[in-house]
Amino acid sequence: MVPEDIAELRRAVEALEHPSLTARLANLLGKPIELVQKALPSGASEAISGATAKGLNAALRVALLSMQGEGRTASPRLHKSLAAVSGALGGGFGLLALPVELPVSTVIMLRAIVEIARGHGEDIRDPDTALSCLEVFALGGRAEERDILGNGYFAVRASLAKALTEAGRFIAERGIVAEGAPVLVRFLAQIASRFGIVVSQKLAAQTLPVFGAVGGAAVNYAFIAHFQDIAQAHFAVRRLERAYGKARVRAEYERIRDTAPARRAA
Repeated sequence: MVPEDIAELRRAVEALEHPSLTARLANLLGKPIELVQKALPSGASEAISGATAKGLNAALRVALLSMQGEGRTASPRLHKSLAAVSGALGGGFGLLALPVELPVSTVIMLRAIVEIARGHGEDIRDPDTALSCLEVFALGGRAEERDILGNGYFAVRASLAKALTEAGRFIAERGIVAEGAPVLVRFLAQIASRFGIVVSQKLAAQTLPVFGAVGGAAVNYAFIAHFQDIAQAHFAVRRLERAYGKARVRAEYERIRDTAPARRAA
């Protein structure tokens, strides 16, 4: 691998093995996010589950429309600005706004992810690309303490591989399909189980009594920035896999990860 690609892979390893939303929110709130999560209101888990499913289904529709060339391009800054506006709604109304605010934020993020994929040379008309854009929500939903136990980037991709392949084959054979197709439901359910982790962190931050609409906008800005970073890294890895082969890239990725400074054990 040429030095420029090794440097890009090194940046990808840092982003993918050390998800940064927890640190971003802790800096924003001035306290550990774990303490804030304990203050979530009753019924939050059910609301998060329902809103997460609704948001991912909306994102799936956008991904499928992108395959038809109907997705609109926009700058990363515009996506972050739109997410901040929807976050202000969440910060103002908290848990009550989640069923509306989260699907809006998720669609905005999906559009940003599609643009990142396109920028890395992905064919967004390919079902594999569309579903890999959704895969970002699972990759960005990993908790660092789980990663220490071996739940790293390639482990998450492997856990989603079968469902992603089946869903991609189904879409390729049948074209644009209804969101309730069982093969797509299974794929989204696997993503939702991880995406819900960061949604709960986001909701906890936005529902702080002293935070309000302005703070909610800041939380959502951090939320989308987190997933844009994950998408940049994920599609950089995929681009390098196309250039050098999956086995070569994975070997180099794991070498970089395993020889990095001891941050992972911190």
